[in-house]
Amino acid sequence: FYIGGTFTDGTLVDSTTGQVTTSKVLSTPGDPALGFIAAVHKLLELDEGIEPETIEHVVHATTVATNAIIEGNTAKAAFITTEGFRDMLEIARQIRPSLYDLQFEKPKPLVPRQLCFEVPERLDSKGEVITPLDETALAGVVELIADSGVEAVAVCLLHSYRNPEHENRVGEALRSKIPGLTISLSSDIVPEFREYLRASTTVINASVSPIVSKYLESIGEKLVKSGVSSELLVMQSNGGVYPAEAAADSPVFMVESGPAAGVVAAAALGTALGHPNVISFDMGGTTAKASLILNGQPNVTKDYSVGSGARSGTGAFGGASGYPIRTPVVDLVEIGAGGGSIAWVDSGGALRV
Repeated sequence: FYIGGTFTDGTLVDSTTGQVTTSKVLSTPGDPALGFIAAVHKLLELDEGIEPETIEHVVHATTVATNAIIEGNTAKAAFITTEGFRDMLEIARQIRPSLYDLQFEKPKPLVPRQLCFEVPERLDSKGEVITPLDETALAGVVELIADSGVEAVAVCLLHSYRNPEHENRVGEALRSKIPGLTISLSSDIVPEFREYLRASTTVINASVSPIVSKYLESIGEKLVKSGVSSELLVMQSNGGVYPAEAAADSPVFMVESGPAAGVVAAAALGTALGHPNVISFDMGGTTAKASLILNGQPNVTKDYSVGSGARSGTGAFGGASGYPIRTPVVDLVEIGAGGGSIAWVDSGGALRV
């Protein structure tokens, strides 16, 4: 099942006979889960011989996480980092997608400055402790976060990819004081160097986790009510799948799951037809995506971003115009011109879309 901006598509494959049944319904932006379950019911009606309980796998690709970021509907989140690095999200990077655009503005951080907090601690690049974690200061920060009413917290301390001990202690302090809070530790999400990229990835994970969690929980409940008891699997940005429970904890790995699903399908179809080298083209109602597939395998990169004007691939300045993410993703080009786009020639003879 794939939920796009315009339509929600479902495909039922009989693993014994190979018969394929498809369904298409209008997406329901107010509650995407309604469109999803409508596609399920339509498939079951089209193939009357299939009982819901006999379905072996349910695989879902969605743009729910991406849409939450683009539309600015992320959860209220806080950010904790090493003392002296509170402005990490504000400063971001020097890279500009439009070098000569004097009006260019970086996207606003997903966490406002008043919800960014520092804790005294410091590790060196080998993970050795230079400054021990100040437990008293940490307790004060936890109190401030408890009073702020946030739904999620992202924690990114310097060099935690080499030694996660301080981040783990911050996480424990938050959990003991604020039960039910969504906590994302950079040492769990993306344990690698370059603190801003690590922080951005962790913040995105934290800010969309409550939304994705509720969405997947709603889908799971609706599937059970419909008699479908098989495990719900979610597409990852790299073309693989993982359980819905893991997707709820680490939704940053499914940000580009929708476009990735189309590339994986094109690669499988091309290989089956004896053409392992193909260009995939996937146009929905809102956007059009293209990807190059060599020897039956799409290229996977870790250099992309999501958000306003975001692009993927090494040729897009690391997707500098959006929020950078350092998780594996199928390398593709995406433009905002889909089936719902209207083209015309204006009075000056120029093509407009």
